[in-house]
Amino acid sequence: MDLKLDDALKLAKKTLKEGSAEEAKRIYQDILRRFPANKKAKIGLKALSGSPVGKAQKILDPPADQQQLLINLYNQGQLQQALDQAKGLLEQFPHSIVLHNICGAVYATFKQYDAAIDSYKQALKIKPDYSEAHNNMGVALQDKGEVDAAIDSYKQALKIKLDYAEAHNNMGVALQDKGEVDAAIDSYKQALKIKPDYADAHNNMGNALKDKGEVDAAIDSYKQALKIKPDYSEAHYNMGNALQDKGELDAAIDSYKQALKINPDFAEAHNNMGNALKDKGELDAAIDSYKQALKINPDYAEAHSNMGNALQDKGELDAAIDSYKQALKINPDYAEAHRNLSTITTYTADDDQLHEMQLLIRDTALSDDARCHLNFALAKAHEDLNEPNKVFAHLSEGNALRKKLLGYTIQQDQNLFSNLKKAQPSILKYALNPVLNDNGPVPVFILGMPRSGTTLVEQIISSHSDVTAAGELSEINRYGGSLAQGTNTVTEEALSQFRQNYLRELTKRSDGKHLVTDKMPQNFTYIALICAAFPEAQIIHVQRDAAATCWSNYKHYFSAKDLGYSYDLKDVTAYYELYSDLMQFWQESYSDRIYNLNYENLTTDQDVETRNLIRHLNLEWEDACLSPQDNKRAVRTASQQQVRKKVYQGSSQQWRKYEPFLNGAFDGLTGS
Repeated sequence: MDLKLDDALKLAKKTLKEGSAEEAKRIYQDILRRFPANKKAKIGLKALSGSPVGKAQKILDPPADQQQLLINLYNQGQLQQALDQAKGLLEQFPHSIVLHNICGAVYATFKQYDAAIDSYKQALKIKPDYSEAHNNMGVALQDKGEVDAAIDSYKQALKIKLDYAEAHNNMGVALQDKGEVDAAIDSYKQALKIKPDYADAHNNMGNALKDKGEVDAAIDSYKQALKIKPDYSEAHYNMGNALQDKGELDAAIDSYKQALKINPDFAEAHNNMGNALKDKGELDAAIDSYKQALKINPDYAEAHSNMGNALQDKGELDAAIDSYKQALKINPDYAEAHRNLSTITTYTADDDQLHEMQLLIRDTALSDDARCHLNFALAKAHEDLNEPNKVFAHLSEGNALRKKLLGYTIQQDQNLFSNLKKAQPSILKYALNPVLNDNGPVPVFILGMPRSGTTLVEQIISSHSDVTAAGELSEINRYGGSLAQGTNTVTEEALSQFRQNYLRELTKRSDGKHLVTDKMPQNFTYIALICAAFPEAQIIHVQRDAAATCWSNYKHYFSAKDLGYSYDLKDVTAYYELYSDLMQFWQESYSDRIYNLNYENLTTDQDVETRNLIRHLNLEWEDACLSPQDNKRAVRTASQQQVRKKVYQGSSQQWRKYEPFLNGAFDGLTGS
């Protein structure tokens, strides 16, 4: 619809004031087509053209109604029709910046980036100060992967029009792609200062904050985006990702469902909902989500790999291998899929995948993350081939990369353990009284160093008919971490609320059983909090040979990001000493609450140790507890393959074949 005369004149003045002389000229020309005698338009055009107003003016762009028709076709997704009509009009209006810009937008949507960039260049050749074309060319360059060139285009757009919110937002996305997160956040702030109700900028700000680890602030940004635009499927999806990072899996799943309600073909939302369901232990539902993602996009390599992870957790190893291989068929360079496949493959010297990984790791363009995954995979392969020197070489490189990517220093955990000790007196002061006649589930906390045998112990206990295994739950840290570390004030009310929150989540996983295991190993850091909030709970502390534990941590790639100590021999031994010291500290106050179970004794004298454990839990004896390998429950830990075998001896000595490469790193460890 054409602008009213007064509005058109005002727009021409505003456009001229903003520095877009050619656009102002076009508006005056359009006014004179409709109102040939209008004096204000004649005067304005004369001032711009420097020529007598009585002469015919050169018309650069098609009439406004034809332009609007093209824009409508584009917005309705009728892209080819929009392109055909725009190209037809260019024969009549070859110097139309609007038509060149529209052609560029269509080409970019078709992912024909070179053609799009050529169209924008044509527009800028006619009108060098056309800020919109500079911005759009930046988007095309960025999509093409030329991020630095894209940033230059955004800078040109902003040089012409400083208050161009869209260009500030796009600049932020490009900077974020380069890893310059703080600079990206500054760009988003500029966009939002100009346009506070800019939903895309709020959403992108959330992504940048999440990249910085500021998850709560990211969630606030997503909420702002959704307040402005409730049907913003990407913001719901990103909210789900942030909530999943926080361990709030039910809330994350709700966000993914909202995204899928708006856009049922959102393959990434199906995939990530599958990941959340997998983390909850709902493996069949997770697999269904991955299948939905693959139905939409059969070439979605990440969904194939994630499907493999879920199938592996279910013990369906052949199907898992097929899924990993499908992921690698689609993307042979998919390093994480190579690592996932390596965990359930026994390699021979002529293995095709081994040769593929050996070729791939020579690629100097590999990212640090990909190289890290490949090194761990190759370490596993050479372990199968009994080549300890190559194992250690790949572990050294892979661990160094992982530590670098996580930005870990041992000081982080030294501070944590110090704070835990300082908070203990307050927690002890407000400890809750024993709960009587409570019909809810009783938690059994199986804890200790990671890779110390906690998974095996959970398999043994959950083989009993009165026990449900909940696996590694994050709820103790999620609901009580701030209390345990002293960052939130401890009160009886706070402890009671923490207890209620945890038991609510535990009940969901109890399957109606009296005892429910939570085998998050690092709950050992929260023993004071557990004893104060759950006077009825059982605590099983699993101990293993110190050197064997440290080596097992060092050789393993943990998907969790909070085990940064594992990726350096000095760090892992220092952390083990922190653990030993903290456990001794807890023993001074809670020795009557902690059942210490030695892993080596369990493997050498399985019958006696198992019977003692079941008796300690006040359970009637069941022979199934002696056959944990027959327990069919899903196992979602690094030890999933070992616990499907009969209990075996000797695993704690396997580190010794690497002793020549350790330079005495484990000498003097407490417990070796």
